Amino acid sequence: MTGVQHGGSPGSPHRSGPRRGGGGGDRLMVPEADFESYYGRSVVKPAPWEHDIAVYLFTGGVAAGSSLLAAGADLTGRPALRRVARFGSLASLLVSVGALVRDLGKPSRFLNMLRVAKPTSPMSVGTWILSLHGPFAGAAAAAELASMLPRRWKRGPVRLLLAVGRPAGMVGALTAPPVAAYTGVLLSDTATPAWHSAYKELPFVFCGSAAAASGGLGLLGAPVAEAGPARAFAVGGALVELVTERRMEQSMGLAAEALHEGRAGRLMKASTALTAAGALGALAGRRSRALSMISGAALMAGSLCTRLGVFEAGIASAKDPKYTVVPQRERVDRGEPVRYRG
Repeated sequence: MTGVQHGGSPGSPHRSGPRRGGGGGDRLMVPEADFESYYGRSVVKPAPWEHDIAVYLFTGGVAAGSSLLAAGADLTGRPALRRVARFGSLASLLVSVGALVRDLGKPSRFLNMLRVAKPTSPMSVGTWILSLHGPFAGAAAAAELASMLPRRWKRGPVRLLLAVGRPAGMVGALTAPPVAAYTGVLLSDTATPAWHSAYKELPFVFCGSAAAASGGLGLLGAPVAEAGPARAFAVGGALVELVTERRMEQSMGLAAEALHEGRAGRLMKASTALTAAGALGALAGRRSRALSMISGAALMAGSLCTRLGVFEAGIASAKDPKYTVVPQRERVDRGEPVRYRG
């Protein structure tokens, strides 16, 4: 609930004062009111998430994209790229789960979320998707590690592990796209203005960002001779991210301001610069290992800035009443129903 200066209804300017002129030239005699909150409280309660969740958004995308890249490298005979992608996927997944558990407070809360499945809850669906994807990605990485053992050790259980490496990697790749996309759905399903107003494009932005980051990881770790798929993945993901991000800003209305102000604005500018520079460097560095590595690092940094920027914009938009009240009044003026989301 909001209050306004000079009286009037909550969240609206005072319009009962005298006017000048007549007809379409009428003008308010009092200035437009500023939005305030009762007792300094926000209209929408900001999400109680720390920056662990922003890290979780980033590493989950890297894990998912790397699983797809690893499966492609496996099928096309690129063992060095497959190794980088499989290990990168597992490491990112472990960091992602660790960040989520840290935010939840204790591991048992994550396990409790698996006691029921709620198709209407993005958090519940996402937990199940992550739990399905993780073991297969882990098995593929374990098989990769087993392939590095001396030949005399490759017998019994180790040989069995080697045999399941490719099938596990394929299942991990099939479950990867939902892992990359569901975090965007999770954010946009909240009442946070900057997240909810981006519900159409945010999952696509996150998927493009995941592809750019995982492709960048491949450029960082794989030799130039095997880095072709990573390069294509990185450039394609960067283009998707940049294009859908612009489209998202156009569709967000007033809430798009939160992406351009304060810390969120600085992060989003850095994201655009790093992602664009990384994509150009990836194209130019087809024969240069050094340029490929620099481009890969830029793409990963750009993806991280995207997640942090979106996260910061959401928190800022929840603290400012205008991002909630103004769009609601515009919908009322258009005769549309106002739906309050909890």
